Amino acid sequence: MTKKKDFPVVPITTFLKNAQRILKNPLPFHHENFEEQGDTFRLILGGGNSVVFSRDAAFAQYVLQKNQKNYTKSDIQTKDLAKYVGRGLLTAEGDHWRKQRRLIQPAFHKKQLAQLIQTMDEAICQALTKVKPNTKADIFPVFNDLAFETVVKALFSNAATPEEISRLQYITEAAQKMLVKELRQPYKAWWFKLSGSIKKHVGLTQEAREILKKIVATRKKSGERKDDLLDMLLDARYDDDTAMDDEQLIDEILILFTAGHETTSNALTFTTALLARHPEVQQRIYEEITQARATSTHLFEFLKACTYTQQVLDESMRLYPPAYFIDRVNLEDDEFEGVHIPKGTSLLFSMKEIHVHKEHWENSEQFDPERFSAENAKTHSSHYYPFGAGPRMCIGNNFAMYEMILAMAQLVEKYEIKKDTTAIEILPLITLKPKNAELTLVER
Repeated sequence: MTKKKDFPVVPITTFLKNAQRILKNPLPFHHENFEEQGDTFRLILGGGNSVVFSRDAAFAQYVLQKNQKNYTKSDIQTKDLAKYVGRGLLTAEGDHWRKQRRLIQPAFHKKQLAQLIQTMDEAICQALTKVKPNTKADIFPVFNDLAFETVVKALFSNAATPEEISRLQYITEAAQKMLVKELRQPYKAWWFKLSGSIKKHVGLTQEAREILKKIVATRKKSGERKDDLLDMLLDARYDDDTAMDDEQLIDEILILFTAGHETTSNALTFTTALLARHPEVQQRIYEEITQARATSTHLFEFLKACTYTQQVLDESMRLYPPAYFIDRVNLEDDEFEGVHIPKGTSLLFSMKEIHVHKEHWENSEQFDPERFSAENAKTHSSHYYPFGAGPRMCIGNNFAMYEMILAMAQLVEKYEIKKDTTAIEILPLITLKPKNAELTLVER
């Protein structure tokens, strides 16, 4: 019998030798293996477990789009994350996911989001008052608060008190930090349970659920319409004309908090850091925004006029994709380019590596927003995945882009980002986070 072809293998000895550096930052280790083994390799973890890592854009497209029905998300999302945020769009699978996607999709259409733009803009304006001009400081906390408060305002208008917003943000971030510990230190699973750490954080999540239930109940009782995301979700109906029950509604809201604020704050921080290193790009954004303000009669028109600002954000997310890995597991045996993929194989696609692959991008490490100009953008569609791909593509991609353009517009209008030439640092956790993003913003 002919032995079935497999991907190149990185042995467990290599994994164990690098365990400590992987714990701190796994990306250099993965990059070294990609350079040595090729665009796809299998990493042996021991105990009969292994993970296939890939930076092959064609393989990613096959799994995420062409044969997506044979692939599901891994336990990291469907079980580990779900215990903290419930079974919403991000963590659901199968028929449950399809049912929820059909229900919620209309709330995120561009026409619906147009109603929220003014609310988003006002939330951003308020959040940017926390900037301390002429002082070198880490800008990530400013954008982190901005993104969370924008999601809350878009969801609830003014229904949540500042104290509730602060508590919800703390709980959301605490749960994510706990999940990172569980994933990076699986050998401590017994301790996390014995010490009560997991129980404590699940309890915090329950506290968040109670806060949200109170807000939802108050809205229902008032009968008042705000035309925010909460109203849109309350209006949504399944095929049998029934609405979501409160538990499912809370699941979806928790997912919006989790997926909707950290990725956006990461992208805004990386973009600002890039502008500090490319003042000519910053100046061009300022000129575009000034012109768009002068010629636009409403915010939605202004957003459409900020084409170069969007190019800059696209290029920033190419270099620093917030969702830097996408995971899948195949439901049945499969094959790609002659390589057998046994049922239940864990696959991890590195968006970070795909986005700087030299075969797809000229001067791939260079920051160049012109890659995403109208005439160039289409050439990258098969190897650019800032919001995922296929049916599971992020439902909030338009929301996030509107928010980021509005935030960049207000930031660059109000402040000049002082030039900085130091290297941009990263911290790969659940998402790709910026590290030590200390910059000086000078009032214009």
